[in-house]
Amino acid sequence: MKKLLFLFFLLPLGFIQAQVNMTYQQPSEEILELVDVPLAPAVLIDDSKEFMVLLYRDAYKSIEELSQEELRLGGLRIDPRTNIGSRVTYYNNIKIKNLKEKSAKETQVKGLPEKPRFTNFAWSPDQKTVAMTNTTIEGVEVMVLDVKTGTVRKLTGPTVNANLGDVINWFEDGKSLLVKMKTSGRKPLIDTESAIPTGPTISVNDGKKAQNRTYQDLLKNKADEHNFEQLAMSEVHKVSLDGKSEVWLEGAMYNSLSFSPDGSYVMVNTVEKPFSYLVPYRRFPSKTVIYTKDGKKVETVLEVPLIEDLPQGFMATRTGRRELSWRNDQPATLIFAEALDGGDPENEVEFRDEVFELEAPFNGKPRSLVKTFNRYYTIFWGNDNMAVAMDYWWNNRNLKAYTFNPSDNTQKPVIIEDRNYQDRYNDPGSLVMKRNKMGSSVMAMEGDNAFLNGAGYSEKGQFPFIDKINLKTKEKTRLYQSEYTDKRETLRDYDPETNEIRVRIESPTEFPNNYFRNIKTGDLRQITFFENPFKSIQDVHKEVITYKREDGLELSGTLYLPVGYDKDKKEKMPMILWAYPTEFKDKSSAGQNTQNPNEFTYPYYGSMIYWVAKGYVVLDDASFPIVGEGDEEPNDSFRKQLVANAKAAIDAVDELGYIDRKRVACGGHSYGAFMVANLLSHSDLFAAGIARSGAYNRTLTPFGFQSEERNYWEAPEVYYTMSPFMHAEKMKTPMLLIHGEADNNSGTYPMQSERYFNALKGLGATVRLVMLPKESHGYRAKESILHLLWEQDQWLEKYVKNRP
Repeated sequence: MKKLLFLFFLLPLGFIQAQVNMTYQQPSEEILELVDVPLAPAVLIDDSKEFMVLLYRDAYKSIEELSQEELRLGGLRIDPRTNIGSRVTYYNNIKIKNLKEKSAKETQVKGLPEKPRFTNFAWSPDQKTVAMTNTTIEGVEVMVLDVKTGTVRKLTGPTVNANLGDVINWFEDGKSLLVKMKTSGRKPLIDTESAIPTGPTISVNDGKKAQNRTYQDLLKNKADEHNFEQLAMSEVHKVSLDGKSEVWLEGAMYNSLSFSPDGSYVMVNTVEKPFSYLVPYRRFPSKTVIYTKDGKKVETVLEVPLIEDLPQGFMATRTGRRELSWRNDQPATLIFAEALDGGDPENEVEFRDEVFELEAPFNGKPRSLVKTFNRYYTIFWGNDNMAVAMDYWWNNRNLKAYTFNPSDNTQKPVIIEDRNYQDRYNDPGSLVMKRNKMGSSVMAMEGDNAFLNGAGYSEKGQFPFIDKINLKTKEKTRLYQSEYTDKRETLRDYDPETNEIRVRIESPTEFPNNYFRNIKTGDLRQITFFENPFKSIQDVHKEVITYKREDGLELSGTLYLPVGYDKDKKEKMPMILWAYPTEFKDKSSAGQNTQNPNEFTYPYYGSMIYWVAKGYVVLDDASFPIVGEGDEEPNDSFRKQLVANAKAAIDAVDELGYIDRKRVACGGHSYGAFMVANLLSHSDLFAAGIARSGAYNRTLTPFGFQSEERNYWEAPEVYYTMSPFMHAEKMKTPMLLIHGEADNNSGTYPMQSERYFNALKGLGATVRLVMLPKESHGYRAKESILHLLWEQDQWLEKYVKNRP
C-alpha cells in the first residue's frame, strides 16, 4: 500500500517537472551583438529622381505590442481598438534627401507626431506629396508629407477604418483623397468569450465537393459574423488637402477602391453576405460597382457568390468574370478574364481563358482581346496596337507570353516566351515599366521596342542585364550587363530616355547601397551611404559550393566558415545545415544554382549565420529539390530525395575537410521544419535538429499541402509516408520544436507541434517544445526572437558541439 501511495505522488510530480517555467532569456554576447542593430531605412524615390524619402523602423516589435487585444476574423487579424491590422509593420521616422544636390544630406522631416506609427504610404499623382496613416492610441489618422518642404501635417482625426483592403486613394488632381472611415452607426462588438450562446453552430453541405485548404482565423459562430461585419463596415469620405471631409459613399463593407487611369471613374469592391466558416473573407460573396468620381453609381459590373466549392487542383478557378482591373493605357476601360474550361483543370480544352475589355459606360457588350493556352496571369499594356499577355500552368510549370494587338483581335497573338518558369537560367527578364501621362504603369517603349530587366542567373554566376527587345521580330540587343565578380548588382527602375538606372550594389562585407548608373556613359553616383552594422563577422569566409546528389543532380549551398577559421589547419568543426525543400517537374531546373556568394552577409532570426561567431560551419540555403518528372509527382519519392539531398550536402563539406560529420545539425522553418522531422526520423546523418513552426501530420491537412494537390483519399500512402507523426517511433535524434502560439499559416497550426511533441515524448524521444506566446508563423517580438536564439544556442551546444 505504501508503494502504491508513493507512486501516486510520484506521477504528478514527474508531470510537473516536465513543464519548465521560464522567463525570456537572451543568447550569448557573440550572438546578441549581431541581433541588436539598427535597420537601414526603406527608400521611396519619385520618378523624376529629385527626392528620396527614407523610412525608418525598429527591427522588432515588443511582446507588449503583440499582447494588445486582437480579433481573428475571416482570415484577418484586427486591433478592434484602433481599427487596423494587429500585425502591421510600422515606420517611426522619416527623412528626405534632395538627389539633385550632390552634396545634400538627409534632413529630418518636421511635424512628426509623438511616437509615430506610419504605414499605408501613397504618392500623390504629381509625386509632390506622400499620404500615409498614423496609428494612435485612439485610432488611425491620415497625414500628408510635403516632400519639397519636408513637413508632415495631420489631415483627419483618428476615425479611419484600415481593417479591410486599401485605405488611401488619391483623386487625379492630387488635391483630395478617398479614405475609408468608421461608420457612425457601428454596433458594439460581442465578447465571444463571455457571450451566452443562443443555439448550436450548424454547417451543412448539399452534396457538392468543397475541398479547401486548412485555413486559419476563420469565422466560427454568429458572434464572429457580427464582429466581422461591424469591423469591416466603413463609409468612404472625400478628404481634401485643406482638411475638409464629406461622405462620398454610405456605409458598406468596402474592400478595394480604384480610380480609372483618367480619374473619371472609381471601381468599388465590397464584401457581401452570406459569410462562411470554411474560407477566409476573400472568398466571401462580393460586388463590384463603377461610380463616377463624384460618387454617382454608373453600373454594377460583377457579382460573385460565395466560393466554397471550387474544382480540385491549384489551377481551378471560378466561372464568370474575374481579375477585374483597369486597362492602364486607356482612360476608362475595364479588363477581365473568363474561364473557357469551366474553371476545372481536368477539362481538356484548346484555350483555358479568354480576356475581354469593357469600355465606359460599362453596360455594353464586352470585346474579346486574347485567348490564353494556360490560366491567364496578367497583361502589360504598351499602346493601342501592342500589349503583352502572360499565362501559366502550375502542373507543368509552363509560362507563356504573347504579343497581341488590342485594337484588332483578328490578328493572331504571337508567342514570344514559352518556358518552364522555374528555369532561371533562361529567364529573359521582366518588362521595364514606366508611369504614363495618366500616372498608370505601362511598358516603356521606343517604337516596336520594349525593354527587359533580367536577374542574369547562369552556370557561371549571376550577371544582371538590360535588354532591348523588338516585340515584332523578337530580336534582342544587350544594352547593359553587370560585370561584377566580387560584388552583387541589382538593377531597378531603368529609364530608356535618360539611359539611367537605379542599382543596388553589395558584397559580403559591403552593406547594400543605392546608386544611379548611366548605362551609356558608365557614370555611377552613390545616393545612400549605409554602413555595415555586423563588423564582427565581416571577415568570415563565404562561398557558394556546388556538389552532386547520388543520382547526378547538381546541388548548391552557401558555405560560411567560423570567425577566425584557419583554412590551412582545417580543424574539424560542428556544422549547421539550414534548408527548405522545393518541388520541381524537371531535373534541369532543379539543378540550377541561384545563389550569389557576393550577397551581403546579413544575419537575421530566420537564418543560422549567427553561429559562425560561435565556432560553427554553416551551410545556408542548401539545395533540397524534390523532383517528379512526367507522370510522377515529386512527393512520390519525397523521403528518399530528402535524405539524398542531406547526405550529398554533408559529404560535400566533409570532403573539403572543414567538419566533423558526427556533429552536424539540421534546421528549418515551416516546410523546412517538416523536412527536419523527416530527416531525423529516416536517417542517422544528424546529431540534432531544430524544427520551427512546422506541420508533422499530413492527415490534418487532407485536401492538399505545400505543392501537393492530391487529397488524402487519392494518395493515402503519400500522406502516411511523408508524415513524421506516423513514424514517431523512429525518432532517435534530439529535436528542438519551436512554434508560435498564434500561428496563422495554412496547415501549420500550433496543434501540429503539440501533438507531435506528445507522441515523441510518449515514445521516449529526446525532444523539447517551446511555444512562443502571441507569435504567429513568423516571429516579431524582440523578446521572442532573443529567447528563440537562446534556445537554439543551448540545444546546439549540448547536442552538437559538445556531443558525447
